Amino acid sequence: MDLDNEKLKKLATVWSEYEAAAIVNALEAEGIRAESVGGYTAGFRAESPSGVSVLVMEDDLERAKAILNGLRAHGAGVDWDKVEVDQPEDEA
Repeated sequence: MDLDNEKLKKLATVWSEYEAAAIVNALEAEGIRAESVGGYTAGFRAESPSGVSVLVMEDDLERAKAILNGLRAHGAGVDWDKVEVDQPEDEA
């Protein structure tokens, strides 16, 4: 999927491509376009570890957060203790 020309917001940051793919697939099953970025650097061991970010269109952010919270409540095979959900910029 190509969301390059859309206004994207970061929904969450996870530590593996597997976790990001699970979130992206769950969102897309609910009709929300999503993509993950950062997979190439997520596994590197360096002074500054990185993660894989899940991005959604700005208009879908609130609904995507609700879906993510539902996934957390029901497990979905993801270690949710390692997922960092971003706060909206005006709340940060």
